[in-house]
Amino acid sequence: MADDIKQAVKQFILDEFLPGEDPNELTDDTPLITGGVLDSIATLKLVLFLEERFGVTLQPHEVDPEHLDTTTCIEELVLSKRS
Repeated sequence: MADDIKQAVKQFILDEFLPGEDPNELTDDTPLITGGVLDSIATLKLVLFLEERFGVTLQPHEVDPEHLDTTTCIEELVLSKRS
């Protein structure tokens, strides 16, 4: 199940914010916010995607680089919300 979360998030980021980029460049540890892939608007789009796709609700304090900077962080956050 965890791999499904990470794969769905990666696909969303590639489709929405990195069209035409090499999918292999987006690793589990690629910094999304601190690396400049996601700006504030893109981060909000990602949050909406996560909430709709995985049926979770993120709190305002969770919408930050600590929780959303890598696909690994995002996966951990979604899993913690589901348990």
